[in-house]
Amino acid sequence: MFTWPPGPCTLAQGAKQGSIMNQTARREPDPGKARAPVAVVDDDESIREALPDLLGEFGFTAHAFPSAEEFLASDQCHRAGCLILDIAMPGMSGPELQIELKRRSVGVPIVFISAHSDDALFARLTEEGAVACLLKPFSDTALVEAVTAALGRRWPSSQRRGAASLAGARAAGRRGG
Repeated sequence: MFTWPPGPCTLAQGAKQGSIMNQTARREPDPGKARAPVAVVDDDESIREALPDLLGEFGFTAHAFPSAEEFLASDQCHRAGCLILDIAMPGMSGPELQIELKRRSVGVPIVFISAHSDDALFARLTEEGAVACLLKPFSDTALVEAVTAALGRRWPSSQRRGAASLAGARAAGRRGG
């Protein structure tokens, strides 16, 4: 289980603490099925290092960025199949990046991650098209499920809104709220 900071998982009630390797069987990537890369944007270096490694264990390719501005300046802005995005960052915040991507007509599905629980903000973000909002620490299973759902949804932002509401309700259920 991926936990940050190290300690028991508080996202899923009753989840057991343990290492990534003993909690979830690794899946080999399907060589016949190419996946778009996942972009991770988080100002926390440990998250930027850990998430691509974790996602790689599940057969995903991931690229990490320390800021929203660096992500926007990269070619991954238009190539990423999914964006894992921290909510609170110096400079441009995650929600501000979500707005900027819509302004640029970039329809990349977003999975928000946050160390702080804010149900009103999470609801607004999912209404605006986020696939899920995960509270740190989150389980590797919750992350992989959210990324898998996001990769199945590369739609223009205006078409993601209705589907995201369902995902937001599911994410809220995992948080116990």
